[in-house]
Amino acid sequence: QVQLVESGGGLVQAGGSLRLSCAASGRTFSRNPMGWFRQAPGKEREFVAAIRWDGDSTYYADSVKGRFTISRDNAKNTVYLQMNSLKPEDTAVYYCAAVSTSYSTSIYLSPAEYDYWGQGTQVTVSS
Repeated sequence: QVQLVESGGGLVQAGGSLRLSCAASGRTFSRNPMGWFRQAPGKEREFVAAIRWDGDSTYYADSVKGRFTISRDNAKNTVYLQMNSLKPEDTAVYYCAAVSTSYSTSIYLSPAEYDYWGQGTQVTVSS
């Protein structure tokens, strides 16, 4: 059974930091593009960050650029999202996702392009 499991969410004050992890099991995603998305109550799921299969290219939503960093450790089959200078508007459920196409050099921004999803982890930023 293929699973993506997020962890690292929680409650943090504005200006604080959190590091999310996404561990894959059931198959390797070390050759696949991956991304992070988030969904706040009453809002659609939105793109946060994406990373190429080899980690050589990343892309960020304007709202998180300069504050969040996506990275991956293919040996551990894990993707990370380091979140600094958190703001109350970052409050959401954060999801990691993977594209099924191996060795793609593209960066994927739309949720519809992703084939595998985790269950999500809650991030709450208090003011």
